[in-house]
Amino acid sequence: RFLGRLHTVGARRPFLHRRSMDPATFGHAARQRLLDGDFVPDTERALWTRGCDAALALVDHAFSQLSGVPRLRLHGDFHPGNIMWRDEGPHVVDLDDACTGPAVQDLWMLLSGDAETMRRQLAQILSGYRVFRPFDDRELALIEPLRTLRMIHHSAWIAERWTDPAFPAAFPWFGSAAYWSQQATQLREQVQAMGEPPLLG
Repeated sequence: RFLGRLHTVGARRPFLHRRSMDPATFGHAARQRLLDGDFVPDTERALWTRGCDAALALVDHAFSQLSGVPRLRLHGDFHPGNIMWRDEGPHVVDLDDACTGPAVQDLWMLLSGDAETMRRQLAQILSGYRVFRPFDDRELALIEPLRTLRMIHHSAWIAERWTDPAFPAAFPWFGSAAYWSQQATQLREQVQAMGEPPLLG
């Protein structure tokens, strides 16, 4: 219900200076920053690039199929760790990823577990959400594409801050072949996941 209220306010007017949650910004531009900065080791570069390109092709297609879905101001990183519960109810923190995008971006990170568990969780979330705001079920087809964009963007987010001494200390595995091999595997898994029917579909 809180998220439905938050999105009702978010839909009133656009952001002036925030990024858009879309394939160009969070996918293709992030991919290019990683390659241009030589963050992907030569041993893994070809495999990661193929996986990334295949995944982004499916992301592009998914977004093009739903080009008419409304976009609004979002929290952008709405996972349980960014929700603080107090006596009067929930409060959100960590708004540095606030952006413009489809409403489902703020729903899917609340889900966890196997497909059946996530279906039950999603049904409960939407039951509360729809008390304050309608939700277009077509957006559910964007969950896996949005998860894919988050993966690519997260690597680029680390890369952008790599000159800050805190980041190599916090992410020592970032430049390793093992990390990028794992990323390539996860991108291949996302290609498969994007071919599956959406939750509640």
